[in-house]
Amino acid sequence: MAEPFILITDCDLPGDAAEQTLRAAGFRVERAPDTSFETLAALGAEADGLIVQWHRIDGELMDRMPNLRMISRLGIGYDMIDVAAATARGIAVANTPSYCIEEVAAHTIAMIMTQARGLPDYDRALRAGEWKPVAARPMAVRPSRTTVSVLGFGRIGSLVARGCRALGFRVLVADPYAPADAVRAADCEPVEVADAISAADLLTLHVPLTEATRHLIDADSIATMREGAVIVNTCRGPLIDEHALVDALRSGRIGAAALDVFEVEPLAEDAVLRDAPNVLLTPHAAWYSPEALEDLPVHAAQNLVEFLGGRAVPAILNREYATAGITTA
Repeated sequence: MAEPFILITDCDLPGDAAEQTLRAAGFRVERAPDTSFETLAALGAEADGLIVQWHRIDGELMDRMPNLRMISRLGIGYDMIDVAAATARGIAVANTPSYCIEEVAAHTIAMIMTQARGLPDYDRALRAGEWKPVAARPMAVRPSRTTVSVLGFGRIGSLVARGCRALGFRVLVADPYAPADAVRAADCEPVEVADAISAADLLTLHVPLTEATRHLIDADSIATMREGAVIVNTCRGPLIDEHALVDALRSGRIGAAALDVFEVEPLAEDAVLRDAPNVLLTPHAAWYSPEALEDLPVHAAQNLVEFLGGRAVPAILNREYATAGITTA
């Protein structure tokens, strides 16, 4: 039996841990020199599996890869992969959901506390020679009098919710897939999405990007929020309509925001967010720690090693791929 062949379509991480993991398992692996359709189709014609970071993988490209059995996403989000198209073709799709849970939760809580306590304002005031804590940030919050709404109660959202609750915040959780008893067991309150948004002093997003969640936070939803509320996003940029957010920041309707992810990445030099008031920006870095950087490519490669070896892969996103019953020529 020929050794399985894995194509890495794109990867901006340093090192070759994914290649080392695959080769140690007896796989052949190649990294694409570019992401043109022609290059990926040619190199992927014999591929049994793909590792994908950012490049869009659609049905048209899958049809040029007749041996393809699994796509492993180098990261948690998977909106760059047409999962429905993969399912229809009997191709499994998996992500790497556990490599940076602690890091993203810690980054999120750091952003929440930075904006809730007005640290950027204090820093600017002190550097300008002012020593006026009340004048610099009169709206710094008391956690026990402040509501944090967490949209999404998965691995990261649940950890953020528990962390905020431990700090004394009232925590509302909106997740239609999370059992209410599990939310209550974390000493949080289960609510509907609209209620979570409208009741939030601080709103943090932890939901996947789908057509249903794209621009979940737009002008209409912002209009229902408490005046001066804070929005935090370490999940997926397109969950927020950035122009609506900037308008709300400039008008004071939204008091502050903290964003690690953006509708278009990298953030353009002329992006409106760069000039918006009271916004904290980080460069899609919430996932990062040396340990996470080490784990990520290994986890992505291990998905393929296990799957092509006939073993269970808990991270598969589309279990129905096995019974799709549709094949392509």
